[in-house]
Amino acid sequence: MPKKKKISPIFTEEDKTLDLALRPQTFKEYVGQKNIKKNIQIIIEAAKKRKEPHIEHLLFYGGSGLGKTTLAYLVAKEMGVGIRTIAGPSIRKSGDLAAILTNLREGDVLFIDELHRINRTCEEIIYPAMEEFNLNLIIGKGPMARTMNLKIPKFTLVGATTRLALLSSPLRGRFGATFRLDSYDIEEIEEIIKRSASLLGLKAEKEAISTIASRSRFNPRVANRLLKRVRDFSEVENSGSSVITKKEAVASLSFLDIDEMGLESGDRKVLEVLLNKFDGGPAGLQSLAIASSEEEETIIEIYEPYLMQAGFIRRTPRGRVITEKAKDYLKKK
Repeated sequence: MPKKKKISPIFTEEDKTLDLALRPQTFKEYVGQKNIKKNIQIIIEAAKKRKEPHIEHLLFYGGSGLGKTTLAYLVAKEMGVGIRTIAGPSIRKSGDLAAILTNLREGDVLFIDELHRINRTCEEIIYPAMEEFNLNLIIGKGPMARTMNLKIPKFTLVGATTRLALLSSPLRGRFGATFRLDSYDIEEIEEIIKRSASLLGLKAEKEAISTIASRSRFNPRVANRLLKRVRDFSEVENSGSSVITKKEAVASLSFLDIDEMGLESGDRKVLEVLLNKFDGGPAGLQSLAIASSEEEETIIEIYEPYLMQAGFIRRTPRGRVITEKAKDYLKKK
């Protein structure tokens, strides 16, 4: 039997083709985050009326898979400019950042994902670039060192992070607008799945779409990934059927070990460890990670956000604590 795969909102190479194919091309196609969309459209429209080549720098924060990257692309498209995308950890030296900034064109969008992981030295260079569109570089070392100032094109920095608290205050303060992306409701997820199914040329029963949506953790990226898994299962196990049924959706998601609450084996393991090894908690993150054989980052970024949203665990000053709702859930299981 093939190994069951963890369905998380973390982006992988395998998802690139699917993500690009299903990514909304306009704000109208973008489902959810209504207030954020309206605010961004107002900012863009105001800049256009003032005939400014760029808009204020924008910061998006929230869990993985909620649409931060898509919003950055829509900003560039709405402005009619190019976009350069780069991950924060890949900017290791000031020269890397200088090369990126000097190659931008007037009005371009620079999208930095995982902004909280950018090198602190590079962060110092970003400040004058964001405020004055200048690069202050130090050439050479020791007594022979000299400072060089370079003018760069006016651009818009769009930053995205899942860990807002890890951004320094000076960097956060230089963004003109900061937006928090929240989880989606079930109707929005169903709408996203319908659109994705149409783009993939799939037909699915309404009950099948609702089944996928209910187990998607209210996360668009997870929803699209589950839809792809259900499609694969349907094609292999029911090659004669042209429509994905509820029965096929339930069977494929059960095969992936994703239950009615959207929890998978890793989520249940964290809950069971909290209940059985720590008497329900409180338990510190490091202790919980060791006891469950998971990495701390995996618990923080994949398991914990949804477990807290579902009301299964809560944080206290002394550590994580399991709730009565989670105890009832585990008893049923």
